[in-house]
Amino acid sequence: MALLPPRPAPTVGAIYAAYEADAGDGWRDHLGASLIGKECERALWYDFRWVTRPQHTGRILRLFETGQLEEGRLVRNLRRTGATVLEVDPETGRQWRVEAHGGHFAGAIGLLEAPKTWHVVEFKTHSAQSFAELKRDGVQRSKPRHWAQMQVYLQLTGITRAVYVAVCKNTDEIYVERLPADCAEGTRLLAKAERVISAQHPPSRISDDPTWWQCRLCEHHALCHDGEAAEITC
Repeated sequence: MALLPPRPAPTVGAIYAAYEADAGDGWRDHLGASLIGKECERALWYDFRWVTRPQHTGRILRLFETGQLEEGRLVRNLRRTGATVLEVDPETGRQWRVEAHGGHFAGAIGLLEAPKTWHVVEFKTHSAQSFAELKRDGVQRSKPRHWAQMQVYLQLTGITRAVYVAVCKNTDEIYVERLPADCAEGTRLLAKAERVISAQHPPSRISDDPTWWQCRLCEHHALCHDGEAAEITC
């Protein structure tokens, strides 16, 4: 007879439940730069129109928080190298924000690789496998959505360089990569955002095969392929 797995401690369950209670509805009032790198425009159309409620367990919400907390430490790390890092707009005291079609980032100067050039800075945390892929293939190939996010920021700010600062959650190893602005890609991504926002009907799927890997992993799968009702109908 197989042994039953041990029951989780009540304290653990209570901690996770508190994260879920504080999470809110998960809706965003804009199409964020962090999403625009998705290949499927229909998925983006659904994201923007709140048709599928985001649902994350307390453990995953805590994992998101870990990434947010790491940003502050990485800012301090950069400053200890002599770089100037502006993670908030000095005029507002709030995180920098760029807008188009009615995003967030930090800015830095004095990096050892290019002391006189302002950079858009993006901070990310990774699992060991994801971090290994990043080191092997670089940001654009291994993390195309992160690359697209930075290209949007560069396009909207007019800054010509970005720096991607990543940390491996398993080992605390840090990876830094400088990236040039790609004006053509920035223009393409902003045009893509405008299409998604202004489209009156869902764009075509990336695949009509519900088993296609991007469809299987999509939070909108039940709605898009199985005809499940939308959370909110727009």
